[in-house]
Amino acid sequence: MFFLQENRRHPEFRQGFVEMMGAAPGIAAWGLMTGVAMVKSGMGLLDALAMALLVFAGSSQLAAIPLFIAGAPMWVILVTAFCVNLRFVVFSAHMRGYLMHLPRWQRLVTGYFTADLTYVLFVRRHPLPAQDAQGRAVQMAYLAGNACINWLSWVSASLLGVALANFIPGAWGLGFAGVLALVGILCSLASSRLRWVAGAVAGAVAVAAYALPLKLNILAAIGVAVLLCMALESRPAFAPRGAP
Repeated sequence: MFFLQENRRHPEFRQGFVEMMGAAPGIAAWGLMTGVAMVKSGMGLLDALAMALLVFAGSSQLAAIPLFIAGAPMWVILVTAFCVNLRFVVFSAHMRGYLMHLPRWQRLVTGYFTADLTYVLFVRRHPLPAQDAQGRAVQMAYLAGNACINWLSWVSASLLGVALANFIPGAWGLGFAGVLALVGILCSLASSRLRWVAGAVAGAVAVAAYALPLKLNILAAIGVAVLLCMALESRPAFAPRGAP
């Protein structure tokens, strides 16, 4: 779907590509740090390369790596990754109207390539699904250009991190650079009062529960933030702009 010739030739492909370019350096910094972290955690070269190419889920990778290091049970690692990626269930439900005209294999490819900023930029430019073939072509071309630069930035930087991990001193602070990249992405996504509340509450709970074993403070932070936001989203003060 993303590499179909008609998408690459469409003007909206370039538009999506250009709009994602502003976030590409932050995504690359995050990917570089993740690639280094995978190797430093003791993961084998082939395993690290496979994860860099196939997983394409930075937040769950970063959540899982400390658990691998700590020797956590596999169920804890899987549950953590599942919880971290729950937001994609919401994304996919919203994207259903945009994608159901595509064959199944193209929908699966789209699901693999769609990340947080890809989704945010796409629905901001195209708030409603197109109802005709021409409109759908415009939307798919934009999504393809947007997702391609996002994927290339992440995967190329992750592979570079894997390749250079043993040559990069820990004192360079790549982990801190990755945190800064995440903060930048977080701020760009905090476009509503409810999202600010979710971020603040999750951060506070993660710090307060830091002493929990096996990094379970991450699960606690996610759970509390999700439950609180579910309770608040029906209140007028937290309703999305333009909602009835």
